[in-house]
Amino acid sequence: MKKVLLSVLLAASLPVLAQQYPSKPIRIVVPFPPGGIADVICRVFAQKFTETWSEPVIVDNRAGAGGNIGADIVAKSPPDGYTIGIGSIGTHAVNMSLFSKMPYDSVRDFAPVALVMEADGLLVVHPSVPASSVKQLIALARARPGQLAYASAGNGTASHLAGELFKSLAKIDLVHVPYKGNVPAITDLVGGQTSMIFATMPTVLPLVKAGKLRALAVTGAHRNPAAPEYPAMAETLPGFDVTNWIGILAPAGTPADIVAKLNAEITRIMQLPEIQSRLANEGAKFTPNTPAEFGAFQKREIAKWAKVIKEAGLRVD
Repeated sequence: MKKVLLSVLLAASLPVLAQQYPSKPIRIVVPFPPGGIADVICRVFAQKFTETWSEPVIVDNRAGAGGNIGADIVAKSPPDGYTIGIGSIGTHAVNMSLFSKMPYDSVRDFAPVALVMEADGLLVVHPSVPASSVKQLIALARARPGQLAYASAGNGTASHLAGELFKSLAKIDLVHVPYKGNVPAITDLVGGQTSMIFATMPTVLPLVKAGKLRALAVTGAHRNPAAPEYPAMAETLPGFDVTNWIGILAPAGTPADIVAKLNAEITRIMQLPEIQSRLANEGAKFTPNTPAEFGAFQKREIAKWAKVIKEAGLRVD
């Protein structure tokens, strides 16, 4: 009887908790270095959350291990809504099939909050690389096996997976150079330390327009309205389709009312005209979604990439 009464009292208290939330600072863990698209989006959330709720919001960058370090911090935090984090195609879909050992379970240890953004990647090369198309780049790589290096934001990230898929479908030998995030990887590419990278359009389009990098193709299945002049990788390599995404997740067990409150505020922010305009200009999109819809999307992504990783024979130890 006591256990039943306790359960009833706890259930009755959850709406009250949600009404009071937040009553202290919120931390958003970003599993990548400052400056990347995930970091930029989180800083928008931090500003808007603070304006709405009058509580400070801290962006905590915890890069490393393909995003696993930051994601693990969220997984092991108290499920009270005061520590939430960015999840990506790497941390919450790819890594559980790519890494031989994982510190967390991508599904069991998290409560999905909202899918925030989907963005095509862009294959860009350093201007010194003598290739102006995917076909020419493949021919160059075949003529110089093991001599061209592609940078990535780290093992298990979308940029790593895209590079390995490129190698597999094109049957070429490239050297993988992993970094701790897109920003240092792109910085070294601009400096000529590597030959190419698959990066999200928002992070590299300005550099392409400035002439510091050359774009060859988008990574989605079709051309992107934000940059229709660039062909899709699939036009040269049928079956190539890598779309990056990021979302917000909380630790498993976070009260549903708090998750719903976060989802509603994120949806409001992402639908602001200035945010929508920025996303459209940078080849990204946001579609309103519920926590359950985001969870179902994540499970589909896990199954999709598990098959790709197995067929390509990829593994990170």
